[in-house]
Amino acid sequence: MKTILVIEDNKDVRENIAEILELSKYNVLTATNGKEGVEVATKETPDLIVCDIMMPELDGYAVLNLLNRNKETFGVPFIFLTAKSEKIDFRKAMEMGADDYLTKPFTRSDLLKAIEARLKKSESIKTIAEQANKNINEFITTVMNTSNVQLVSNEREVYDFKKKDIVYTEGNKPKAVYYLVKGKVKVYKSNEDGKELITNIHTSGDFFGYNCVLENISHPETAKVLEDAEIMFIAVEDFISLLVNDTQVARQFIKIITKNILEKEQRLIGLAYNSLRKKVAYGLMQVYDKYKNDENNNGTLVISRENLAQLIGVATESLIRTLADFKTEKIVDIEASKVIILDEQRLREMPN
Repeated sequence: MKTILVIEDNKDVRENIAEILELSKYNVLTATNGKEGVEVATKETPDLIVCDIMMPELDGYAVLNLLNRNKETFGVPFIFLTAKSEKIDFRKAMEMGADDYLTKPFTRSDLLKAIEARLKKSESIKTIAEQANKNINEFITTVMNTSNVQLVSNEREVYDFKKKDIVYTEGNKPKAVYYLVKGKVKVYKSNEDGKELITNIHTSGDFFGYNCVLENISHPETAKVLEDAEIMFIAVEDFISLLVNDTQVARQFIKIITKNILEKEQRLIGLAYNSLRKKVAYGLMQVYDKYKNDENNNGTLVISRENLAQLIGVATESLIRTLADFKTEKIVDIEASKVIILDEQRLREMPN
């Protein structure tokens, strides 16, 4: 049963909405003002919030602003209620991230349709976003069914890439956002001497190449295929339009971006402060976590020593010596270009 929070200072309106929702088999929470509403939302994390704009203590805009700052309530579908009908109010509500807007008086049907549509959309996109290793077609299909932006078939073709093919080059203007349907792609930067530092390895289910689109800059890195891949291209215009015009999709994608940023920050801290053994152990676990969704993986990492060293940020010779030590200690096994994880726990808990 879905839980809906109704924040409304008018007792008659609040009770009327609560009654309609309860009769429609929703679990209903109520709050008499904005301040109380924030407290209830933070404590209970409802599935959707219906909130009046003009209220004592905190108005609806302040409520939405505060909830969007909280990681637990960020992205909860939010519907504004107001007696005002001027376009400026509608625009302000949408710019702040509201998902819908109902003008009083509204009918029972208007209320239920708005709630059902937002809950359905939220659930669909949440499911797809959380299962990042699923095919992008599911994500796009969900977007097509719930968004005003239509990504038609000829704008989301899948292209085949062979090992060592370049997807895009550092310094070039972005032409698309990419989704890796199958395979592996490394993203790296080169210094003046031509030495490479791998900033990320992408596997099936990953979006990449979106940062430069969001910042409207040239690619700061090069993307190169590590093993045969299938990559979907999403046109820049469609990607931007999708994020600008659909707040729910934008929120889910922001969560993906945030996760990627946190992973990079953690890796940079490791590069700066960890010992060599800790760096190698951490790097192995990074690759392991990327590869573990592959079929028949069984803890086997197929990656060259050079690429692994570039990802970890150490000299190839130092990596090879450390891997040899790990093999002697029965933490890993080594077969040609394969590194087989034997003791995951020891790698994750490697002392500095």
